[in-house]
Amino acid sequence: MSPKELVRAACAELGADVVVRWCVTVLSGGPWEGEVLDFIGGPAAKNKAWLANPSNQYWCRVWAARALLYVWTPSVAPTVVAALNDEAWRVREMAAKVARLRDLGEAGDVLSTLVEDETPRVRVAAVRALALVGEAEHAEAVTDAQDDPDSAVRNAAILALQQMSDRLDRPL
Repeated sequence: MSPKELVRAACAELGADVVVRWCVTVLSGGPWEGEVLDFIGGPAAKNKAWLANPSNQYWCRVWAARALLYVWTPSVAPTVVAALNDEAWRVREMAAKVARLRDLGEAGDVLSTLVEDETPRVRVAAVRALALVGEAEHAEAVTDAQDDPDSAVRNAAILALQQMSDRLDRPL
């Protein structure tokens, strides 16, 4: 099953409010056990020995953030913004994707710092999110990303700056 199908199944079985609460709890550093994990984590979540390894536990936060692409309530926004500072790059990347999809303007300042993240995939996700949620004060970070050593970041920044200019109706 796809992640979207897994989240939909969790919502159908447990209720969207339960799934969202679990996501908030996990993204906030709370316990990751429970029925929701078995749904949204797919087959990997069923391997409890693998998940018990501390180096793999960040995956629960990734799955929680990813679930928010498919189930949402606006009260979750502060949790997503906080997850942009997670120690695990995959969580930061997924939180940036959620911020983009959910149009979280309040994430702009953190996203602009992620344009300099050590991981190129996080930088790409941050630049793409800024294209849709960033304001003029975030344009400098996107402009600077056009000189990134990674071509995917550079290409995303070029497109993002144009999208920001169009959306804000002014040259940046």
